[in-house]
Amino acid sequence: MNYKHLHYFWMVAKEGSIAAAAERLNVTPHTISAQLGLLDDYFGCSLFTKVGRKLELTETGHMALSYASDIFSLGSELEERVRNLDKIRPLVFKVGVVDVVPKSIAYHLLSPAMDDIKNMRMICHEGDINELLAQLALHRLDLVISESPIPSDVSINGYSHSLGNCGSSFMAHPEVASSLQGEFPDNLNGSPMLLPGENTMVRRQLLQWCNKHKIHPRVVGEFDDSALMKAFAHAGKGIMVLPTPIRDEVSAQLGLQLLGETQEINNNYYAISIERKISHTAVEKITTAARNWLGETN
Repeated sequence: MNYKHLHYFWMVAKEGSIAAAAERLNVTPHTISAQLGLLDDYFGCSLFTKVGRKLELTETGHMALSYASDIFSLGSELEERVRNLDKIRPLVFKVGVVDVVPKSIAYHLLSPAMDDIKNMRMICHEGDINELLAQLALHRLDLVISESPIPSDVSINGYSHSLGNCGSSFMAHPEVASSLQGEFPDNLNGSPMLLPGENTMVRRQLLQWCNKHKIHPRVVGEFDDSALMKAFAHAGKGIMVLPTPIRDEVSAQLGLQLLGETQEINNNYYAISIERKISHTAVEKITTAARNWLGETN
């Protein structure tokens, strides 16, 4: 059945005449007459009969109108449901966070998307960069937050969008801070130091920075998990290095004291996606807010 023919029939029956239906549909009366003729041929009987200058439904026409009304009523309902689907269904945003990215940094980078986009559900996964990039390549993730761009030895059609960079701050429990002698950074010589895990970019920079300034701290712990390292610093076990943008937040939460800062130990953050040009609404919010935040705190 040609539903376009049926739709013309339905409109003529609703409007009461071919002329009125033609005006409503913005077609010529001749077009509608021709389509009605084809529908009559398909059914093998007439759906209208001419009474004077008017068209009246035949008995078969009345039955056809009943079905047509149901069909096009359901069609209108379908169209409305589809158009309103995005208002009903939450936007699902699947993001992977590389495990070496500090949790506080990840929160600040991701929260603008949840704050600004109504009816969104964020699904976060944590893991190493190779595992998360594999998930991204399979379209199981929309974005990966990392401290480095896509490694050169990883074969993936993806793009690394810089979110910005920031310096680093050295912080410690007040008791540890009070035990240090001299000015920063010389007071770090022989001091208890908590190092980030060996797979992190910041650890390599920290060791290079210490070597450059002839500083030899006493390493008392190494941590893959930045949250665990904060707990040890809070307990007074040693000095930790963290991104400067979260310095005040960590100081307020854990009561740590700022020892000094440097831009030489640089923290970089990237949003990795399979799109060259960012189009996902949540990713746009994250990249814009991150660049503003990190730019303000450099």
